[in-house]
Amino acid sequence: MSKGKERTIFLADCQSFYASVEKADHPGVRDKPVAVAGDPALRSGIILAACPIAKSFGVSTAERLGEALKKCPELVVMRPRMQHYIDVSLMITKIYEEFTDLVEVFSIDEQFLDITASLPVFGDPDTIAMAIQRKVLQQTGVKVRIGISSNKILAKIATDIWAKKNETGIFTLRPPAVEEYLWAQPVSKMFGVGSRMTAHFTRLGMYTIGDVARTPLPLLKDKFRARFGKQSDIHAEVMWRTANGLDDSPVTPGTFDTPPKSIGHMMTLPRDYAESAEVDTILLELTEEVCRDCRRKGYMASIVTVSCMCSPFDAPTGFSRQMKMPDPTNHTRTVFQAVKKLFYKFWDTMPVRRAGVMLSQFVDDDTYQLTLFEDQIKARALEKVTDSLKDRFGNAAIVRASSLTTAGQAQNRALKIGGHYK
Repeated sequence: MSKGKERTIFLADCQSFYASVEKADHPGVRDKPVAVAGDPALRSGIILAACPIAKSFGVSTAERLGEALKKCPELVVMRPRMQHYIDVSLMITKIYEEFTDLVEVFSIDEQFLDITASLPVFGDPDTIAMAIQRKVLQQTGVKVRIGISSNKILAKIATDIWAKKNETGIFTLRPPAVEEYLWAQPVSKMFGVGSRMTAHFTRLGMYTIGDVARTPLPLLKDKFRARFGKQSDIHAEVMWRTANGLDDSPVTPGTFDTPPKSIGHMMTLPRDYAESAEVDTILLELTEEVCRDCRRKGYMASIVTVSCMCSPFDAPTGFSRQMKMPDPTNHTRTVFQAVKKLFYKFWDTMPVRRAGVMLSQFVDDDTYQLTLFEDQIKARALEKVTDSLKDRFGNAAIVRASSLTTAGQAQNRALKIGGHYK
């Protein structure tokens, strides 16, 4: 591609992805309202995806399953199958790669494609978009909506605001059309702006995306500093560039192959845990998951972060605190001691409903500091054996005795991916 040539970027979004996959696999519910939701017997009973028919009844993502059933008593509720959704997503990626080798995964149901070099081979952008839609629908039963532009942020905006709403599922938003189409939209429709940020913009007298875009960047930074403090300059620039449709980032395959900045797990508990012994069981399970992930990826961490949310639901308390460990480690027992120290320092003794453990500030696992107080070689060898058993036979192949108590969740979590059933 010659220097300065305008790129052609797609953001391909799978419509109601989880629900679409279930409808494709179960033709009997094709004309019925379908939602994929967590286990209704637990606190994870929320809507993860709803098909267009269900949405026509007012069912929305992230609402409680009970509320959804009040709106739509005939709602067909299906338990998530996360591994299957991952497999279908990978199939869709392979289809995209038939049209370009520049495919960047944005989420399980959204991917960026740079088709600039593909235009002479496959035709104009609309022709390529329709070919992709047909192929994905034929092979997976999933409908794809595609936003088209010259950069990633405008392609994403084109998808979210227009392609998801029109009959073709395709919309093009090139930079010359930004002022006409984008600036007239309410600020709440801008990518990265939720309800709280919308309220902040309203207080700043900015009601449309154009209001943000037309504000000189230095003035916007001043307004953000007055409202959010001295560290808000980057946030102000991100908002300003988004409103103006400016984005220089390339479509980058293998984005998720880069080293992570942190590795963590969080668990919403099936009931409130008030006893220290029960809380310890959960903290140990979370620590073990996080340390195993670190070992699998080949990292040791220097920083541990512990978070917690406590009941009551209407006025929860909680904290998120971190500490630096003496040496980088991925040893479960060592990290667990730090986790307990942090937790009990800041816990207000209210019943725990959610807890999380995260490790960060990584170094490679190929070197480690020996100490006089523990046999690290023996400990690392033991964890290597238990990790290999879990890799081969599943996470529940070997669990600690505490996880077999009523407080333990390890066996149940072994059936899940990302907190949802495989």
